[in-house]
Amino acid sequence: AQYSLGYMYDQGEGVPKDYAEAIKWYTKAAEQGTVDAQYALGLMYRFGYGVAKDDAKAIKWYTKAAEQGFAVAQYNLGYMYYNGEGVTKGYVEAFKWHSKAAEHGHAGAQAFIGVMYGNGDGVTRDFVLAYKWLYLSAAQGNDFANNGLGALEKQMTPAQIAEARKLSSEFKPRLPE
Repeated sequence: AQYSLGYMYDQGEGVPKDYAEAIKWYTKAAEQGTVDAQYALGLMYRFGYGVAKDDAKAIKWYTKAAEQGFAVAQYNLGYMYYNGEGVTKGYVEAFKWHSKAAEHGHAGAQAFIGVMYGNGDGVTRDFVLAYKWLYLSAAQGNDFANNGLGALEKQMTPAQIAEARKLSSEFKPRLPE
């Protein structure tokens, strides 16, 4: 109920939009372990909605939600590590969080780790795995991933592409922890 009340104030649904009230209710819920509230607080602090922009606090709340298996929080946390927002830039940590989100079926995270495999960012360069993840993301309508596939195919053999597509066909998203 606390999260729902925070959401109502955040969005102005049934009550006047009031970020301070949203933060108050989100915080109460987040401190009790409500994953949606933890993620919402991460957003509020990352973008400065109703509070001073604070990447360290965004990282704190995203991490709490990500550790509970919340794929969007895992993706956002990976993005912040990849770009060094609020934390020391770290491709290995970025890959860790993006991989968790990708395994849950998050298209953006799948594209990100496809690029990371293709570039060798924080992981051994592997065109087959890069293609697999870009292919899965593109299948969900991610245009960035679709464009990346074309460039990647030029660097791969037909056998590598066939192997990557086989891996893609075997993929089954994991349920949240």
